[in-house]
Amino acid sequence: MTSKIKVFFVLPTLSAGGAERVISFVSQNLNQEKFDSTLIVIGFKKDNKYEVSNANTIYLNKSRVLKSLFKLLKIISKQKPQIVVSSISNLNVMMGLISILFSNTIFVGRHTFITKTPSEADKLQNNKILSLKSVFDYWDYGNKKLDYFICQSADMKQSIITAYGIDSHKIKVINNPITQTNIIKSNNHHNQTRKYITIGRLSKLKGHERILKMLSQLSFSFQYTIIGEGSYYDEIFKKVKELGLEQNVSYIKFTDNVYKHLIDHDMFLQGSFTEGFPNALLESCAVGVPVLAFDVPGGTKEIVENEINGFLVNNEDEFLKRLYDERKWNPEKIKESVNKKFNGNKILSDYEQFFIKIV
Repeated sequence: MTSKIKVFFVLPTLSAGGAERVISFVSQNLNQEKFDSTLIVIGFKKDNKYEVSNANTIYLNKSRVLKSLFKLLKIISKQKPQIVVSSISNLNVMMGLISILFSNTIFVGRHTFITKTPSEADKLQNNKILSLKSVFDYWDYGNKKLDYFICQSADMKQSIITAYGIDSHKIKVINNPITQTNIIKSNNHHNQTRKYITIGRLSKLKGHERILKMLSQLSFSFQYTIIGEGSYYDEIFKKVKELGLEQNVSYIKFTDNVYKHLIDHDMFLQGSFTEGFPNALLESCAVGVPVLAFDVPGGTKEIVENEINGFLVNNEDEFLKRLYDERKWNPEKIKESVNKKFNGNKILSDYEQFFIKIV
């Protein structure tokens, strides 16, 4: 009998986030006849936002990635996994650096964003870490030491090739999966008040402010729900007040039932200037709620089929025009448009085939 492939999945925490959702899903659902899967969490069990009772889970109980270094070294040395998959940037870098100690283990970094080149990074006023060339060189070296990358979109793959000079054969594109399949919006009839929703991290890059600017120009009644946490909260709600939208905008810091909120709205709005692979947008389509998003670098255009499950626009004028669109959407068709490409079984198969190939 062929022995199982031992795979470690490593995450900083299991707090709310796309990487956490995907890795917790994959680690629990790989074919148990072929894979021996272990989930290692740097942080604490009390911070979990995702159920992982079906996973062999190890908590290192460390507050920072760097503080977990010696524990990780000890576990990998003792258990000798064939593959270690890490996700989220600073953890990927550290795993790349320690990979030189384990020649018989394949280290895979799951990339989560569109990577900037050194010259582009220097221009990012809101990211002081990346603007320091010495730190960028450290990231560059650590990433190059990884054996393979998993990317969520074709644009993300190209960004890694451009930024780090990684060979394309070392990069595998695997989209994120739909993990909830039994919920769908019951109808597509507009309420008297149009209801919009955005779910995601509160940051300048996510474009909440430009969505608010366009909503403020609408001549009909609407409500806009923002769900998410982040450092840009004050700026976003300063804009809400500046535009006189206090009565139109509601805020939810966190929810463990995203789908319940999605199906209560008419459309998902995405204002992002760039995206890795927008999980919340995918989840919206998965429950039959259409989306309106900008055509930006990243995975958005791999999800949105124009006029099938939503609209993909090039500028704010087009975005505003689509807000006035009154067509009747078919929730079943919206759901099917993404389910055929991103259903959980397909994505799990993509991971399994990739692991088998590299071993």
